[in-house]
Amino acid sequence: MRKIRVLVACGAGIATSTVVTQKVEELFKKNGMEADVDQIKISQAAGKQDGADMLISTTVLPQEYDIPAIKAMSFLTGVGTEETEKEIIDAAKQIS
Repeated sequence: MRKIRVLVACGAGIATSTVVTQKVEELFKKNGMEADVDQIKISQAAGKQDGADMLISTTVLPQEYDIPAIKAMSFLTGVGTEETEKEIIDAAKQIS
């Protein structure tokens, strides 16, 4: 299985994406998968999607993307976390 390239986006690319980046890194490690995780502002997602396999966002997605885009507010609220984790891992398995 190859290393997955993940973009984690929030509005400013600082606060909530930091929390989610840590959770995503732990999730991939727990599932025996390698991932390069890059924190970005959501406004940068369209320009960076060509170099990535997946986008995980804590904010509203302003457009459609060519890569899987997963909303991950559950990592901040604690509600629906297991479903989001499953969605991320399922998408990663399809990519690799």
